[in-house]
Amino acid sequence: MQQSRDSAGTGSNHRVVIVGGGFGGLHAAKALRRADAEVVLIDRKNYHLFQPLLYQVATGMLNPGDITSPLRTVVGRQKNTQVLHGELNTILADKKQVRMGDKVLDYDTLVLALGATAHNYFGNDRWEQDAPGLKSVEDAIEIRSRVLSAFEAAELEDDPAKRRELLTFVIIGGGPTGVELAGAVGELAHLTLPGEFRNIDPADSRVILLEGMDRVLGAHTEPLAEKAVTSLRRLGVEVLTGSMVNEITETGVRYAKNEQDHRIASRSVIWAGGVKPDAGIGTLAQQLGVDSDKSGRIPVNRTLQVVTHPDVYVIGDLAQALDEHGDPLPGLAAVAMQQGKYVGKRISRTLKGKPVREFEYRDRGTMATIGKKAAIADFGRMQLWGFPGWVAWLLVHLMLMVQFGNRLIVFVQWAYNWFTNGRNARMIRWTRETAEDPEHSNRADSRRAA
Repeated sequence: MQQSRDSAGTGSNHRVVIVGGGFGGLHAAKALRRADAEVVLIDRKNYHLFQPLLYQVATGMLNPGDITSPLRTVVGRQKNTQVLHGELNTILADKKQVRMGDKVLDYDTLVLALGATAHNYFGNDRWEQDAPGLKSVEDAIEIRSRVLSAFEAAELEDDPAKRRELLTFVIIGGGPTGVELAGAVGELAHLTLPGEFRNIDPADSRVILLEGMDRVLGAHTEPLAEKAVTSLRRLGVEVLTGSMVNEITETGVRYAKNEQDHRIASRSVIWAGGVKPDAGIGTLAQQLGVDSDKSGRIPVNRTLQVVTHPDVYVIGDLAQALDEHGDPLPGLAAVAMQQGKYVGKRISRTLKGKPVREFEYRDRGTMATIGKKAAIADFGRMQLWGFPGWVAWLLVHLMLMVQFGNRLIVFVQWAYNWFTNGRNARMIRWTRETAEDPEHSNRADSRRAA
């Protein structure tokens, strides 16, 4: 089945197909709202996810709906834009067509913004069963269930050794995701849950952050990274740098530090060591006549176009894009948003016969939060930490959310947490396995069931 031209009723003969409704794809679609073009936005999810706050869903502060926005609502007022719920299967670049299931769509310009949705275990994919990563709503729900189930199982456990194992939480990876997760779990254990159990004291929990490099937050300056570590330790988080993980099992983690092997007994291990594009991206790269890099990304030129097919743009985490110095651009939401806006404006100007400059990423700063009162923010000449950094982090993230309703809900939840230390979104996903054995509540079988 082939979709006819101008299904959006714009009167235009130029069709732009955007695959992916994340930061890059959505900003590209919004930048095309006044273009003389028919825009088709495709995503296998029917919502846009604000990924920077996923860790708050994973630790019970926010509900999934607080950080998701229906794609049809976000672009519903754009008369030239149509949303299709489906998954890209094949690119027929020579015919200028894409296939999603049995549906074939013609395009004049194609924008690939699929993102990096697979967790990068660096060749140890078997670890995923015992150490889930955090990239999707489903991941966040699973991690939340594992963490909360560990406390519930510890309440029922009489063996002190097993109880310590249940109350030990290990986060692997000292980037922003790992630091924010570690801080949130530490806050949950030391500020939110104490007083709610009778047989255990959640404050006795161990929260351990493992990082293979010599310091956490390698993208930030060393003084800011040190301040982040200080804030983590105030929340009871143990930060172990120079620690290379070499084994993850259902009952713990083995790692090497200072040429010595160590083991941590834990039933709750979370992976924050990085992400990569899906395995199928390599096939899409071949269909475009290019080779993906070793991380699975598709190379593009300085205008974010595929060299072999100038009518195809690749943006966001999927793109192997270089800056003016030849260095790869980081996989950040800010990069994807700027690339999406650039591509949308470039297409609009090209249709009008106007020239467009090459893409230039403008680094407006990086930040990470550690609990509710501390964050670090690097804006170049201005650096903030502690409470001022947290206020800056809060304002920036509220402004970046695409819908006012989400901003309002999240602000109210943050205010509630500030005054009460409460986290009301603490549901454990029930499965028969949960009922029979709480400490194994979200292992591989329940993950497949999701």
